[in-house]
Amino acid sequence: MNLSELSIKRPVLATVMVLIIIIFGIIGYTSLPVREYPNVDNPVITVHVSYPGANAEVIENQITEPLEQNINGIPGIRSLVSRSSQGSSRITVEFELSVDMETAANDVRDKVSIAQRYLPRDADPPTVSKADADSDPIMQITVQSPTRSLLELSEIADLTVKERLQTISNVSAVEIWGEYRYAMRLWLDPIRMASYNITPMDVKSALDRENIELPAGSIEGDHIEQSIRTMGLMETPEDFNNLILIEDDFRIVRFRDVGYAELDAANRQNILRRNGVPMVSAVIIPQPGANHISIADEVRVRLDQMQKDLPEDVKLDVAFDNTKFIRASISEVQTTVIIAFLLVVFIIFVFLRNWRVTLIPALVIPISLIGIFFVMYLAGFSINVLSMLAIVLAVGLVVDDAIVVTENIFKKVESGMNPEEASIEGSKEIFFAVISTTITLVAIFFPIVFLEGMTGRLFREFSIVISGAVIISSFVALSFVPMLSSKMLKKGRKKSRFYNKTEVFFDGMNRFYHKTLTSFISRKWLAFPTIAVAGILIAVLWNTIPEEMAPLEDRSQIIVRSSAPEGATFEFIRDYTDRISAIADSVAPEKESNITMTRGGFGMVRLVLSDMDERERSQMEIADALTEAVRNENAARAFVQQQSTFGGRRSGMPIQYVLQAPNIEKLEEFIPPFLERMNASPYFRMSDVDLKFTKPETRIIIDRDKAAMLGVSTRDIGQTLQYALSGQRMGYFYMNGKQYQILGEINRQQRNTPVDLRTIYIKNNVGQMIQMDNLVKLEESVAPPQLFRYNRFNSATITAGLAPGYALGEGLEEMDRIAADVLDDSFRTALEGESRNFRESSSSLLFAFGLAILLIFLVMAAQFESFKDPFVIMFTVPLALFGALLFMWIFGITLNIYSQIGIIMLVGLVAKNGILIVEFANQRQNAGLNKHQAIIEASVQRLRPILMTSISTILGLLPLALATGEGANGRIAMGTAVIGGLLISTLLTLFLIPAMYIYLSTDRKSAEEKKNGKNLLATENEQTELN
Repeated sequence: MNLSELSIKRPVLATVMVLIIIIFGIIGYTSLPVREYPNVDNPVITVHVSYPGANAEVIENQITEPLEQNINGIPGIRSLVSRSSQGSSRITVEFELSVDMETAANDVRDKVSIAQRYLPRDADPPTVSKADADSDPIMQITVQSPTRSLLELSEIADLTVKERLQTISNVSAVEIWGEYRYAMRLWLDPIRMASYNITPMDVKSALDRENIELPAGSIEGDHIEQSIRTMGLMETPEDFNNLILIEDDFRIVRFRDVGYAELDAANRQNILRRNGVPMVSAVIIPQPGANHISIADEVRVRLDQMQKDLPEDVKLDVAFDNTKFIRASISEVQTTVIIAFLLVVFIIFVFLRNWRVTLIPALVIPISLIGIFFVMYLAGFSINVLSMLAIVLAVGLVVDDAIVVTENIFKKVESGMNPEEASIEGSKEIFFAVISTTITLVAIFFPIVFLEGMTGRLFREFSIVISGAVIISSFVALSFVPMLSSKMLKKGRKKSRFYNKTEVFFDGMNRFYHKTLTSFISRKWLAFPTIAVAGILIAVLWNTIPEEMAPLEDRSQIIVRSSAPEGATFEFIRDYTDRISAIADSVAPEKESNITMTRGGFGMVRLVLSDMDERERSQMEIADALTEAVRNENAARAFVQQQSTFGGRRSGMPIQYVLQAPNIEKLEEFIPPFLERMNASPYFRMSDVDLKFTKPETRIIIDRDKAAMLGVSTRDIGQTLQYALSGQRMGYFYMNGKQYQILGEINRQQRNTPVDLRTIYIKNNVGQMIQMDNLVKLEESVAPPQLFRYNRFNSATITAGLAPGYALGEGLEEMDRIAADVLDDSFRTALEGESRNFRESSSSLLFAFGLAILLIFLVMAAQFESFKDPFVIMFTVPLALFGALLFMWIFGITLNIYSQIGIIMLVGLVAKNGILIVEFANQRQNAGLNKHQAIIEASVQRLRPILMTSISTILGLLPLALATGEGANGRIAMGTAVIGGLLISTLLTLFLIPAMYIYLSTDRKSAEEKKNGKNLLATENEQTELN
């Protein structure tokens, strides 16, 4: 007794099993988190060290190198990238996906604490954070007020907004953009200082002496104990102005005599404007792998609470929220599921023309889809764009088994059998074929589970969801469907008028197919040239269709970054970025907000567009128009960027090509010719390199003999310059319970030119004032402002956007050609960002495809107990591939992750049709027909279920191929590939499989006769021997 018979005999048991699947599925669905994609972010740990005043070379040698040397030994590192720039070092350690974030962070902390003893004493201690310094924020909250200054707004943002949002789980950091943080600025006047015999070092030591609070203990009486506080801290500008620097010979020199103190911003070199209004904003950077939607939901809850606590004139607003796109694209896919379901039910009804029979397979769809949520819950998956895509695909697939079983039972009932007997007989006949098509489909997705890296992570969920849904559906098709059929189908019912009218068409279709098939089989040699032509066209199309990681999606956001010549001032970059912002306003009137930010030497304009359905132009069209519009603004360079589909947490250009060299001189020699070739190439636009050699600097060369004679040490010169020019921290002061910095520096007006350096005085070892001019020579030079290393080699990363009409794969091939022509043997190249993910994914998908075909072949060989029969079916694979590539070429779709997964899935879908025909032909042969008759009869008999399953799958995918709205491009790629492959392969399969069957399959009748003949001979021989 098999599963179907058991279910027919015990209908309550079958119903209970289905109810259990539904109950657990609903529990799973309510507990699943929602996110955009499966967690494909590699764990990234960033180490940051500040050393004010030091240039890039000093930072690299004294800080970056010792830290890297220690960190390098940690297992599981994917890449180790460092950036040494003026005053700071940043090391980004990216780990393999399999490494746990916490373990990685602890390993890095351990190594950093070992390396700390080798760092300079006056460098700040290293900070280790679980964050990617390059990652893009997911939300920006603006703080604005018509009456308050940016200093006051910054304080509100820091004390209220930042502190409340930081505690949300999985938030890595809340940064404040456009922040004016309070600081006590001590402005020094070098000429007045010289007249009073005071140097910047004297100011620093006076502060260390006077601005101090030490615990002074306590006094105890008989009954009361009182603690003593020495109130030595200065709090207001007035206190600092009255600070006594020197008191000798009845002369008192206060700080106000040599400069002035004021409460101002620590760094005035940043500004953020939204739609032209200056304001402050807090941006939320998630930890790698965090669930963005849950963070965004919690942020909105806390914003509502905060708004109540803030003064009335302060308004909080969300400037942009990246999760809007995620929510929209997931709801788009959910709508697609419903449309696909309705289309599939419609097609079943058209073929069977009986609502009772239609209802049976239609019930399987919701059962399988609800059941799969429990499997997702157990596997720790989430509801994301890919798992929902898998569910859309599953709509067309899960119904196949049920259709085949129902159709077979229905035929038997129509031929006059009792429904219960028909259900037992019909399900028994098809039991084996259903099991084997299910195993075939699961075998297709099985290799995807083995894929490594990002592709593996992305599509593991996808493949397990589809496999799970198919397994559940075949279980339901073999238990619940026969039971329902035995109860719902009625024997000898009068056919409806609709049925009788349409039956003529279906009979005609069967007769037409029988006629054409018979005539094709008489010319069956045509099968070979057909397959050969398909093979040649596959090779041609494969090489002409461009490749990329994933199609760009319309996320309603465009970023323009500006990059100025080295040494440009903050004011220059601010004005240039404002110009770009004005151009962006004129090019994109459909924007919701224009957020312009300038910080130090970096400018950025972020355009947030209105929703897709509210504008006519797509984000890509606006970005192209903007690229053209900013091309003529050549005082600096502007790069228009759009967020890539995967790995979009890191902003950046699609092409990121790393050149690694043994030393910096090599890079200096080879970068210009490399960039020249790139600029000449038609493939790229907006190419740039991060390593520049043009930052102007003034070098101070000390005359050591003279300095020694005058009693001045090199250290005195260095420290005096440091406190005079670098805005070095001289201490801390407290205000409103928070600690802020005291920064000392010479007025900007008095350090405009290199000549001003000579007016600074130094005290020698006997307290005499020596002018700097006597001890040093000034030399103009250029130096790299930042030094980069990649996996311990000196490196430069070349970035570029792709010219219209070129895809990522072609761009990378062109880069390899340029590298081969320009660079010598000492160079090594690597890829970063989207480029690296693309390369890794394309190689691993090819492996998955090969393994899938091999597995299917083995599964079928086991099923048919023959190595010849599977070959018959494998001939449908090139046809499916040809169909998919042809449709992709016609509709201008690239070979990307989505379309490649679609192609892998096709193999299983087309093999399914072949299995049905071959399995039935073998059964007919076993019943005594010859090979020729068996295959023709089997093909004609399976025509309807094959057309029905193929059309239902195609209609299930049609909403994907015709998708609009958020995230549509990936869905279109997958839908088009599968529909194209299914259409062409189904039509050709119906003729090629019978032809190949006659060529390749075992003639069971003659095999049986041979076997019987051999047995007869053997018995005769035995008889003769006995006689």
